[in-house]
Amino acid sequence: MASRLNRFRIAMQEVYGSFDRIRIENAADWTPPPNSGGHRGRYLWTDAFGVLNFLTLYKETNQTKFLAFAKRLTQTVHDVLGWTREGTSRLPGATDQNELGGGLRIGKTNAEGSDGDGQYHHYLTLWMFALNRLSVAAEDRIYNDQAISLARAIHPHFFLRRKTSNPRMVWKISMDMSRPLVASQGHLDATTGYVIFHLLQATANEGPILGEEISDYKRVMDLTEARYESNDTLDLGMALWIAHWCARTETWAEDMAQSCIRSLHGIFSEEKYTERTLGHRLAFREFGALMGIECYGQDDYLNARAPLILDLWEKHIAELTPEDLMPITMVMYASALLPTAFGKGGLH
Repeated sequence: MASRLNRFRIAMQEVYGSFDRIRIENAADWTPPPNSGGHRGRYLWTDAFGVLNFLTLYKETNQTKFLAFAKRLTQTVHDVLGWTREGTSRLPGATDQNELGGGLRIGKTNAEGSDGDGQYHHYLTLWMFALNRLSVAAEDRIYNDQAISLARAIHPHFFLRRKTSNPRMVWKISMDMSRPLVASQGHLDATTGYVIFHLLQATANEGPILGEEISDYKRVMDLTEARYESNDTLDLGMALWIAHWCARTETWAEDMAQSCIRSLHGIFSEEKYTERTLGHRLAFREFGALMGIECYGQDDYLNARAPLILDLWEKHIAELTPEDLMPITMVMYASALLPTAFGKGGLH
């Protein structure tokens, strides 16, 4: 079987084209193909994984062209999803000097409807994380500064009763950030915001520049149940990934990680999880779980099961994945293979 790195490169080229043929001196002129599965070819979640995966390739190969690709993909996302769907103006609140001041669209194909375009908190915080990791890898503070600008711009729009003793969050807001579109609270939104905003602040090394926002997230976290529970593999994987950043320093993170591990033991048991059951699952959600397991890395049973589950899926990705889900599936498959850029210390 091909090495993990080779499989990683093949998966990424399914979405971003034959970049291995591009010479280092031409990398800064690379134009990402419009293949990420979203409106005008860009989808924020897929491309966040794409940026992080290019940083993994940069770290694993030491080839600077992959860092250049990460930068070019980042700017392309800003140039599409930081603008209105017609591409005629920046989103309200953004300027040429602050291009993320209006947030970033999800990139849904439809403008309206239950699955229409808008802004998701969990997509935005993942993009902030990608910008932060790009800043670390490139040793250039501009990307972390962009993430902080994005954090400040979107934060108040996802809160209800923000200044009270009983704040809560909403899961989805309109493209112009003027109103909630889904009023329910995301399972991990407050926790993810708390961790990512801390990371942005630490990288900036300028004191409590996001202190008020972090405090908002902590108050929401304190109001929800301490024990995290889910049966969704993507949820569990992203929770385990978030928890690994704080698992040795904060009790809530260790508790969350142990809850995720218990659930994944049941889901990924040899008895329940077999080749015959794959048809009832979505590959990208499973790959999110495997990425989280790899980043956390402290459970022997899951560490042993994860590569076996990955091998099961490799035989059936094409036949079991709908065409419209192939881009998100392939970038998350790559991240499950090698989540270097997602891991604490992975880029240092």
